[in-house]
Amino acid sequence: MKIKFMGAARTVTGSCYILETGSHRFAVDCGMHQGNAEIEKRNWDVGIYEPENIDFFLITHAHIDHSGLLPRMVQKGFKGAIYTTAPTRDLLEILLLDSAHIQEMEAQWKSKKHLRSGEKNVKPLYTQRDAQATLPLIKVISNGEIFKPFPDVEINFKDAGHILGASLIELTVEENGIPTKLVFTGDIGRPAQLLMEAPSIVETADFLFLDSTYGNRDHKDEDDSLNELAEAIAYSYGNKEKVVIPAFAVERTQEMMYSLYLLTKDGRLPPDMPVYLDSPLAIRATEIFRRHTAYLDEETRELIKKGEDPLYLPQMHFTQTTEQSMAINNSPGPAIIISASGMADAGRIKHHLRHNIWREGASIVFVGFQAQGTTGRKIVDGAKKIRLFNEEIAVKARVYTINGFSAHAGQSQLLEWLSHFQTRDMQIFLVHGEYSAQQVLAAKIKEQFGFKVLIPEYLEETTLKPGKVLARVEYPEKAVPRIDWNYIMEDIGLRFDRLKERRPSLESKPWVEQTELRDRLLELNRILTEINSEI
Repeated sequence: MKIKFMGAARTVTGSCYILETGSHRFAVDCGMHQGNAEIEKRNWDVGIYEPENIDFFLITHAHIDHSGLLPRMVQKGFKGAIYTTAPTRDLLEILLLDSAHIQEMEAQWKSKKHLRSGEKNVKPLYTQRDAQATLPLIKVISNGEIFKPFPDVEINFKDAGHILGASLIELTVEENGIPTKLVFTGDIGRPAQLLMEAPSIVETADFLFLDSTYGNRDHKDEDDSLNELAEAIAYSYGNKEKVVIPAFAVERTQEMMYSLYLLTKDGRLPPDMPVYLDSPLAIRATEIFRRHTAYLDEETRELIKKGEDPLYLPQMHFTQTTEQSMAINNSPGPAIIISASGMADAGRIKHHLRHNIWREGASIVFVGFQAQGTTGRKIVDGAKKIRLFNEEIAVKARVYTINGFSAHAGQSQLLEWLSHFQTRDMQIFLVHGEYSAQQVLAAKIKEQFGFKVLIPEYLEETTLKPGKVLARVEYPEKAVPRIDWNYIMEDIGLRFDRLKERRPSLESKPWVEQTELRDRLLELNRILTEINSEI
């Protein structure tokens, strides 16, 4: 059996793993690549997936980095089944159609720009028609319902504790009468996460493909995270400014609504502070959460039985239209704005940042992972200015990064989940994580459990046999995308600014530290000179 890593290999987007046996060829997940311009070019190269030769897809959950290329696969010849849970099916309908709309709008905008310079029209990655054609292929499977798409392939979906309907997948493939068990975690959640049940326990596997998004660190305590959110609200309320929360439309938005409900019960959310859910997609996703309460955790179900609604606030406004969205920033006074996208690189959130990030009394609250190359990552990393709509805008608002709201397990939680495995010769592939985080987690796993840990490259092909990795074929020339010079220049410029800010305090520093800082400044200057000469 072979497995090919089509994405989420030393990155956190583009999850897709194609498995090839003697009889079948199928895939787990089909995610869109997100990040800088060079990474996103991978979305166009779907020929390497050979979609017409894929028998079926198993989708762990609806997030676009795990499902967003499905319409592209259908466009290019995929005709098989797409297996997933009922909530994921409903979420895929709204997310894929929304993604297709974004692709069409971006292509239209780029085409206008190209026509002015005499270039050709730009086609969208896929269209809403492609997304519509994808939906009839989806087949619903319940968690715990073991099914066999083929006699020699057995599949079991289990609750991953990540977002509504998210599953980890137990997959048993029989070759020459010998079964091999593979487990794909998808994105594995936190045990104490609001709304979601804790991740299901798995005890046996030959090969484990493990989410490593937060492999190098733990999250803040849930109570600490709620306190920090309350602090951001109090700060901006006192300054009569706005709290802007970039949030993914699915799960993170609903968790933020639940958190505001808890703050209201504690008397820590001012009753006269309006809350805007400014995302038509998130509004529709919230309704899907209401339809699938059986997939929510016991605590939430008990609240609903008592007649309480943790996804509702008296002062909440649902803004559907563009005009309603624009009116938010035209209204003076404090407010809380929850809007997409969660990494602040698309959608209405960019407009809210443009109106508020330069205001000293405002708060920008990040409650999810920010991938390299995104606007959100630049802000979190301390950028003094960001570029929005071709305008340089100063970052003067107070920036909060509250990773305790993450839907991904932290390092300690990943290790605790791993501790339940009984197969001591299991081999682990770390996926869906940045390489630096994966190296830290790999060392922890080896030290604590003695498992063999591998960190695959993009497009790596690995041959598996029960208990053994027989061969690994890597493509280093393809694994590392071409350099995105704009991102590199911005990143180096940011680091240069940070070092310069330390210079006024040099007189009070020991001579050794002064020398170190001088050397680092000289090195950065050399790098900038080399890059400019290359350009």
